Amino acid sequence: MRFFLDEMEPALDDATATLASFLGTSRNNLVFVENSTFAMNIVAASTQLSPGDEVLVTDHEYGAVTRLWKRVCQATGARVVTVDLPVTNDSLPTGSTDDDVAALITNTILDATTEQTKLLVVSHVSSPTAIRLPVESLCPTARERGIATCVDGPHAIAMLPVDLRRIDCDFYTASCHKWLSAPFGSGFLYVNPRQQKHVKPAIVSWGGSVGGRQPSWKDEFVWQGTHNPAAFLAIADAVRFFETPATDLVATEPPDRSTLETYRTHAASLLAEARQRITELTQLESPFHPSLTDDVTMTALPLPPSYAEVTHGKPDPLQITLRNEFQIETPVVRWHDHRFIRVSAHLYNRPDDVTRLADTLKNLQRDGSL
Repeated sequence: MRFFLDEMEPALDDATATLASFLGTSRNNLVFVENSTFAMNIVAASTQLSPGDEVLVTDHEYGAVTRLWKRVCQATGARVVTVDLPVTNDSLPTGSTDDDVAALITNTILDATTEQTKLLVVSHVSSPTAIRLPVESLCPTARERGIATCVDGPHAIAMLPVDLRRIDCDFYTASCHKWLSAPFGSGFLYVNPRQQKHVKPAIVSWGGSVGGRQPSWKDEFVWQGTHNPAAFLAIADAVRFFETPATDLVATEPPDRSTLETYRTHAASLLAEARQRITELTQLESPFHPSLTDDVTMTALPLPPSYAEVTHGKPDPLQITLRNEFQIETPVVRWHDHRFIRVSAHLYNRPDDVTRLADTLKNLQRDGSL
């Protein structure tokens, strides 16, 4: 009881302050939640929709996110509008620069908005296609049109520099158990001060500070019944780990670099090798403009078509084979008419992992199982 009543809230304040500094915002704008799904449900519960209103998403969104907003819209008489993004090389003008691509994506999304658009939901780094979207230009421009923005960012935390002041979204949802390597059950919701008075918890408990502190919009989220906040507090330790020098973590990296810099450069090197090896094997080039895949420490590499049935809960047979027969865990995803193997790299991966994956795929191709 001493911990819950006297120590928990100051400890959570300290942890949110550490995370906030890492993300370029104030601790007053962050609350800890179980994961990005919990955070997105809070945004959904806090968004007032009426018949005829629209929630705009892209064709690269995480399936569970799109499903949530379809359900919310069905219940309120609103509708989800999906915009197809011009991100493949065959949909972009020849010679498009990085800035051209970012501007075209931003304009395509904004052109799909109407007077009925109440919220734009967009990934920072997309889950199925592993591309980075220009949220830094998109969110402020949407705000000028009076449209609220929610960035789904679980793959961006630690993978990319995230500056929430610069992004200026209304909401940012994330899970810290991915690239930041915090424990499962460690996520957060960022709420811009302009939205804080409108935010409602998905779980209703006592509300108010259990330690008797001055009221805050965050009170409803700090105490949602008795639970173990250890995963939340450990986020600060994960941040500190990445900010310290990378002593002996990767032999090829300078020892004076931070662990964060070491992770990013090390992963980029491994992914470059994976792209080369797998592209040589399949003879299939990535369909995405390089500006959308640079600096992203996972990559979606094209595979030959497969006519096997793939549904929710029934992965691609290749993914099952890699997992069960070769102990290689990597998603095989379908997106529109494309089939990808999504390869990720982190500090714990080594060149031998890339070799093992490439050799396994080569053998499976030879056997007709790719």
